[in-house]
Amino acid sequence: MRTWFITGGTPGGFGMAYAQAALEAGDRVVLTARRVEPLRAWAATTDRALVLPLDVTDPEQVRSAVRTAEDHFGGIDVLVNNAGRGWYGSVEGMADDAVRSLFELNFFAVLTVLREVLPGMRARGNGWVVNMSSVAGLRGVTGFGYYSAAKHAIEAITEVLRNEVEPLGIRVLAVEPGAFRTAAYAGFADEPVGETIVDYKPMLDEVRGAMVDQHGNQPGDPERGARAVIAAMAQDPPPKRLVLGSGAFDVVTATLDDALADVRASETLSRGADYPA
Repeated sequence: MRTWFITGGTPGGFGMAYAQAALEAGDRVVLTARRVEPLRAWAATTDRALVLPLDVTDPEQVRSAVRTAEDHFGGIDVLVNNAGRGWYGSVEGMADDAVRSLFELNFFAVLTVLREVLPGMRARGNGWVVNMSSVAGLRGVTGFGYYSAAKHAIEAITEVLRNEVEPLGIRVLAVEPGAFRTAAYAGFADEPVGETIVDYKPMLDEVRGAMVDQHGNQPGDPERGARAVIAAMAQDPPPKRLVLGSGAFDVVTATLDDALADVRASETLSRGADYPA
């Protein structure tokens, strides 16, 4: 029986989907969220679930939540870094405070949680880290430049972490969902476009409109997605990354094919940058 520690436990989102799938597999779950009231009734149905309040951008709260989880269930076997959200804005015109807040939540908070959980995994010589990235981590999305950059950073840190901890018995998986039917797009209808440069506003209005239109119509099913991740973890060997959703798979494979073709097209220039043999 494994113990899962999951961040971003919004009802109807990936966090809850992971929690439910883990319970169905016979495991124990620590589900964390900024607001835990909506989760209490769910947790009360089993003694294998614990709900904890957690703002992942607060290092002291992270430390406390991890210690509580370890004390309650005896350790953390699977960490799912799921908490995060997207902001939109142009690369040139997005306000500095918004950019920093975005990275604090989507990148630096992931590192904070990792650094608190990994010591216990290293001591036991086993564990799993599942970092929720995004298709945007492999292909930048217009209007979501800084969100894409944060997810690209997650991709890089996940790859390096995998190489560092694999000899210690810890496995690491990057998960790249496409459009899934969660509450991720719910706030776009009411959130104003915080753009400082008027030239980009038409583009961002279009981006916002697309998000509003997609809300509730996304093709991805979070429950099926969570079960796919658990199935991937059980493979031997497990994948290094898992793209979730048909649309996401098509986008990612096309992006990687295009990138490889572009690199190969400049092979002569690339190799010519060395000192002569």
